[in-house]
Amino acid sequence: MIVNGHRQSNISLSDRGLQYGDGCFTTMAYEHGKVELFDAHIQRLKQACKRLSILFKDWAFLNQCILESLHDKQSCVLKVIITRGSGGRGYSPLGANAPTFIISHHPIPNHYTNWQREGITVGLSDIALSRQPLLAGIKHLNRLEQVLIKKSCADTSYDDVIVRDTESNVIETSIGNVFWYENGSWFTPDLNQSGVEGVMRNYVMAKIKEFGLNLNVIEAPIDALCDAKAAFICNSLMKVVPLKSLEDENTFGLKSFQLSPVHEIQSYLNDIPGVFNG
Repeated sequence: MIVNGHRQSNISLSDRGLQYGDGCFTTMAYEHGKVELFDAHIQRLKQACKRLSILFKDWAFLNQCILESLHDKQSCVLKVIITRGSGGRGYSPLGANAPTFIISHHPIPNHYTNWQREGITVGLSDIALSRQPLLAGIKHLNRLEQVLIKKSCADTSYDDVIVRDTESNVIETSIGNVFWYENGSWFTPDLNQSGVEGVMRNYVMAKIKEFGLNLNVIEAPIDALCDAKAAFICNSLMKVVPLKSLEDENTFGLKSFQLSPVHEIQSYLNDIPGVFNG
């Protein structure tokens, strides 16, 4: 990994990212010689740092290090973490004035291609996301809710699980944002109270509007998703993945979805913009 521009395999034990989850991150896809949606990912990091009051300023150097790190890569997952760095006493961030950035590379999961084509079966998580507007939308380093959700999902036969908030509104899945289609319109959850505002979510929303389709951002219970004709989840690595079926807690069976409306959305994403590595 690369820490503050230097290749190394460790970070300070006093770093607040380790001590308190005090930081943010983004995960990008590097394919065909370009970092997809690079500018949007960097903007997401900037917004998160601003909301968390992390005084990171070395954006040009970070961008340079990201692109230089990819010269010997074919395709990979590119993860960038920014922490508040070391300093402060206890929870107080006072004195932590030198943020840390970490760049790491990982393989792209092989099963995503099959998921994109055939869809996945999704359950319902019993773990609810807390509602906290100060952190809603940010991909911060405090991911314990997602860890518990993912662990619970691993004990089932489902590929993923729908996660609701403490008011029983559909928010996301353990790995992506959610969209569904009904009566000629697309819908996606309002994330003002909880959840992650994904870069791919924003790109898909823009594409749906660009092609003249109706899109609604709403608070909705699980019944809205169960009544839908089609649905998909998305993130920057797996792109758009259809739901072929969903656990229905009312019938104790599976609700089936049509794949064709989602395949239409996938066709809009044939050339995702990005930044080439030189």
